[in-house]
Amino acid sequence: MIQDPFGIFLALAAAVFLAVWLEGRYRFFRAMSAGLMCLVFGMILSNSGLLPGDADAYYQLGNIWVNAAIVLVLLNVDLRTLLDAGRPMLGAFGLGAAGTMLGTATATFLLAGAIGPETWKLTGQFTGTYIGGGANFYALASAFGTDPNIMSGAVAADVIVTACWLGTCLVVPALLYGGQGLNPVRKGDAPMTLEQRLKESGQSLRMMDFFGLAAITLGAMMLAPLLAAAVPVIPAVLWLTTIALVLGHTPAVRKLRGAPVLGNSLLYLFLAGNGAQSLVSEMLAYGPSLFFYALITVGIHGLVIFGVGRLLRFDAGTLVVASQANIGGAASAVAIATARGYGDKLLPGIVVALGGYAFGNYLGFGMGTLARTLLGG
Repeated sequence: MIQDPFGIFLALAAAVFLAVWLEGRYRFFRAMSAGLMCLVFGMILSNSGLLPGDADAYYQLGNIWVNAAIVLVLLNVDLRTLLDAGRPMLGAFGLGAAGTMLGTATATFLLAGAIGPETWKLTGQFTGTYIGGGANFYALASAFGTDPNIMSGAVAADVIVTACWLGTCLVVPALLYGGQGLNPVRKGDAPMTLEQRLKESGQSLRMMDFFGLAAITLGAMMLAPLLAAAVPVIPAVLWLTTIALVLGHTPAVRKLRGAPVLGNSLLYLFLAGNGAQSLVSEMLAYGPSLFFYALITVGIHGLVIFGVGRLLRFDAGTLVVASQANIGGAASAVAIATARGYGDKLLPGIVVALGGYAFGNYLGFGMGTLARTLLGG
């Protein structure tokens, strides 16, 4: 098993390279998208024993590199896209949140006997994390005093189901919309690959571009926590988003080349790392009930957001980005939007995901308390 951080990054980079190459060469993989294949290849690498399921490299990807990716992607976001996708995204996100709460209620009712007295705590935690993000999951666990053994199994189940749902959302447009929702930016064409987007820019990356983007990205990542410490009511990720958006609308920064490709590349590494953390054996060690709890919750969320959303005539891009904003948080929403070419959904997806972080703890605590009352815990 590879333990060296450089070896882990090498394996993940090779997985991304293979995914992008396959997408550009074969129609089947183009339909699946490089994003999904990065996720699958990451899962294969860890579950086969080649990569560990837990490593500092994954922490860096999920907490440091993905922030850099968000900055780079947001530097190219046009705020005018909110006029077209703002309210629909909010409506789709609300559908997803309702689906999550219905899902945790159903899972609690079905599995309370199998899981035991800690079930009400999971009701709150999974509500919080599948409306907001991982931070809500751990915050609610601390508030409820969840048993560490239950926590370990729940985390493993959450990672696996979240990773599988990300893969599902990458193919949902083709399944529900007959391929019409794959790339709304260029209707009638197959989804553009990362390599095609680079070639069609007609510009090469210069040294000045690289170091200019590096300085902006690192500066934003350094400044955001300082501002969050000075103004605690606004989280660091919101400061990071604001800094990137402001700088991205300045003429000097707009002239820098290569930000979309660099951002997408980091997001693909994030997807591969997310897949590598999905160890099936770790989850099964704590019994299948926790896995089924997460699966039922996300499954009902999916039925609500895609079933009702389609009846309400929401477009495919809005639904998949909103669903990932619910289940995976801002980083996953950005990843799905860039992987499928939904450029106009980037900022609205981040906005609703941040709203989920803000309200996830409240809704999770409320659902957990309600479940405790009903179960008599």
